Amino acid sequence: MPMHATRIKERGFNQALEIARLVSKQLQIPLDYTSCQRTRYTPPQASLPLKERIKNIKGVFECKQSLQGLRVAIIDDVMTTGASLNELAKTLKQNGAAHVECWVMARTLAH
Repeated sequence: MPMHATRIKERGFNQALEIARLVSKQLQIPLDYTSCQRTRYTPPQASLPLKERIKNIKGVFECKQSLQGLRVAIIDDVMTTGASLNELAKTLKQNGAAHVECWVMARTLAH
């Protein structure tokens, strides 16, 4: 799950990317964390109710290369409403991905 550069500076690392590195190595599948970026800094999703999360995340991802015909797995640490994962999956498919899966380490209950 791409993070905005400002958020990475605040946090010091992208936890989803660290998980993805391990998964990629263990499953011996390629890891690409540069083709798609989060282009807009937004408030953290965790601080927002569902309707605001969807609005907050709309249009924040951009892919700079074609993903034509590729099977893609998005890796994230925690999924609450799925708004971020859904928005990124839409962006990947718009850029040609044939199949997108969301792999998450934990699932919370939405309020």
